[in-house]
Parts: sequence; C-alpha cells; structure tokens
Amino acid sequence: MLNSPLHHPSQNHLLAALPVAELDKLMPHLELIHMPSGNILWEARDQLPYAYFPVSAIISLHYILENGASSEIANIGREGMLGVSLFMGGKTTSSRATVQIPGFAYRLKAPFLLQELNRGGLLQWILLRYSQALITQIAQIGVCNRYHTIEQQLCRWFLLTLDRLDSSELGMTQELIANALGVSRESVAGVAGKLQRKGIIRYHRGHITVLDRTGLETGACECYEAIKKEFDQALKDTRKPELRQGNRSPGKILPLL
Repeated sequence: MLNSPLHHPSQNHLLAALPVAELDKLMPHLELIHMPSGNILWEARDQLPYAYFPVSAIISLHYILENGASSEIANIGREGMLGVSLFMGGKTTSSRATVQIPGFAYRLKAPFLLQELNRGGLLQWILLRYSQALITQIAQIGVCNRYHTIEQQLCRWFLLTLDRLDSSELGMTQELIANALGVSRESVAGVAGKLQRKGIIRYHRGHITVLDRTGLETGACECYEAIKKEFDQALKDTRKPELRQGNRSPGKILPLL
C-alpha cells in the first residue's frame, strides 16, 4: 500500500463502515493510486482486474452507443465503490469508467475482494447495500435525462458532484459536462450562462465555483433528493451497531470463472 499522510482508506465511506479488525485485514492489500482527470479505467466489456474505492476522485460511468454517443449513467465518489459487477455475477461491465474529477482512490485486486466477500462478513453486506443505492442512482438518472430540463439536470449533476467533494470549486469544462449529460455543448453553455447571471455559479475557462448551493437545490428536480436519500439511508444501514458486530451474512458470492 502506498502510504500518504493525506489519505487513509477510512476516507471512503464503505471502508469506514467496517469494524477496525476487518479494515485492518484489508489494509495490506489496498493500493493508493492517483487518478488524473480523463483517465479511462476500463472500457465496456473489459475484464475487471480491480475494484476501486475513491477517497477524493470522482469516477463517471458512461454508456456508449454504437454511433459513439454517450451519456453518464452514474458517478462514484468517496461514498462508494467502482466494480460491483465483480460480485454481481458478471466478468465484464457494460459501461466505460472515466475519471471525472482528479484525485485518489484505493484499489483492491478482484480475486482478493471475492475471497473476502465469500467469508460472509460485514464487507459483503455493505457492498450489497451500496449496490442497491447505485442501482437507484442509475434508474433515477435515466428518468431524469428523459423527462427533466437541461437546467434541472445540470443542477442535479452539480449537487451530486459537490456532495462528493470538500470544496465548492470544480475543474470541469463545458464539453465534459455536455458529455456527462448527453447533450450539446451549446446547451450546457446556455444553461451555465443563465445560472451565472443568477449568481448561482461563476464559470471561467473550465473552472466552476458554486456560489449559491440553495439556488442549485431550488433549480434541481426531485431526482437529486431521491438519489441523496437512498445513499444516506445506505450509509446509515451500514453503520447500525448490530451489523458492526459482524453477524450479518447474506450468503456466498459466486467466484469469477
């Protein structure tokens, strides 16, 4: 494991929910890596050699169409884990994983993760509960992209990103945001300009500062609250005292073939 005085596995909410003894067992196998912006961790249908637990980076999952168009179906930060396909029965994933916000994450080799999950301890319960929240996010974003305005989608996207950071500053170009939402750059520029005129954000050369979070919450649709509520409940469930005693064992996870 790469040591750093600024980072620790407990900065990831899922790892932080583990009892000390279980986290200590994982520590020698967790590798701290830097994730540059735009780095592609894997393409659709790739084999998954690692699971990733972000501590400061944010990773975007994109579904890629045959014509090359794409849209974000989920984003993952310190609240979660990248690689749920490893223990959901699949050897590959249908989406592309790209670093949206640069930072750090801990990665764990797939065979070791499956080995630990098959022990049936609290880690298994935590990751299964997180997977339910992730599925909720994917479904809600699909509905949001179909029925809500670009302004509502952009406000929702800003809020979900802010929830995964300790800052109101975002290094993000309009082109990257447009790719995430699956809309044109011109559409994003128009909405961003409107939010800037309202004093909600300040945008300059790929740098966004959120000035008024309440304004974003007012402009967002119900999808943000639905996603946030699900993740908040998942985190609360993983921290229940009776579960932290390690007596939760949903069953055995089948290994990759």
